[in-house]
Amino acid sequence: MLDKIQYISQGQSVKEQIQNIQSVLEGGIRWIQLRFKNASKEEFIEAASQTRILCSKYEAVFIINDHVEWVNEVKADGVHLGLTDTSIEKARSILGDSKIIGGTANTLDDVLQRINEKCDYVGLGPFKFTSTKEKLSPILGLEGYQKIVSELEERNLNIPLYAIGGIEISDLDDLIQVGIHGIALSGILSNQTETKEIIKQLNQKIYANA
Repeated sequence: MLDKIQYISQGQSVKEQIQNIQSVLEGGIRWIQLRFKNASKEEFIEAASQTRILCSKYEAVFIINDHVEWVNEVKADGVHLGLTDTSIEKARSILGDSKIIGGTANTLDDVLQRINEKCDYVGLGPFKFTSTKEKLSPILGLEGYQKIVSELEERNLNIPLYAIGGIEISDLDDLIQVGIHGIALSGILSNQTETKEIIKQLNQKIYANA
């Protein structure tokens, strides 16, 4: 079973990335996605190597964003792919069945595509506006999630859906009620002074009915 909270890393340098990742791991997060878009290969591999060590220490899952070709090199547990990234089919042929492969979706058709591609989970969003990601897809809002979840239920289809995009603690009750499996977070946990308290509140809410 996939953990219900995934942290998508932030940081303009290897140092910032690792500081944020270590902070959320110390706070209790057990699933890290390393997202380091503007890094050179050397910087990415360095950040990934340090993240692997930290995730092993805290027994956390470690996936990377986009770079299928580096998953095995950095000993990651899997990869998350956007709709315009490497195809799921190609990624699976490279990584095999033991690695986690997640995919981004913005619409019902995207989710159906991801199910057909046999993704392990779907990052569905954005829920609200977020400055974390450039070229933001159309905002779904609570109503958008409800429609997609209802359509999947009508078709007897099931895949872990992770809400993403500007999520705050006050949004969790509504999102859980809609039926999402979990949440993927970035800004709310990055560069914060109260990280542990925020994570404690997130865990209390999202695992209350587990």
